[in-house]
Amino acid sequence: MKKYKLSVLIASFLVVFLAAFIGNLFTSQNVTSAWYESIKPGITPPNYIFPVAWTALFFLIALSLFFSWSNSKAGDKEKVTKVFGINLALNALWSFFYFGLKNPLLGLINIILILISIISMIIVLWKIDRKASYLLIPYLLWVGFASVLNLLSVLR
Repeated sequence: MKKYKLSVLIASFLVVFLAAFIGNLFTSQNVTSAWYESIKPGITPPNYIFPVAWTALFFLIALSLFFSWSNSKAGDKEKVTKVFGINLALNALWSFFYFGLKNPLLGLINIILILISIISMIIVLWKIDRKASYLLIPYLLWVGFASVLNLLSVLR
């Protein structure tokens, strides 16, 4: 059985939840704003669903990072770093564009890039550690749904 490093697990969670924290700086104060209520699509789940869903998703993303980093060869660690780094940066930027700048169109462009980055992550990780790849499927599905919500808010 493979021996895993606790330090890598901790670092994985710190990196992923730091990105979540940065995004939340722009989101938390705006989800109950009159602006958001005026553009929020009717199919949007209740506000309390989002922190629960995102906490679970960030947990899975952190586990995916941990397993892919732990099981990658030296040459693959750079790929893992790049795909996760790009994805987490795009994730935090979405909150800035959509809620911080109150610009759903920029958010839509960004969320399409997030979807592409998640697919890239799944492809890259598939060759390194399949369980790390599988852990990202709920993230892809949720961001797909979020993309629909984002599009509908642009069309309002």
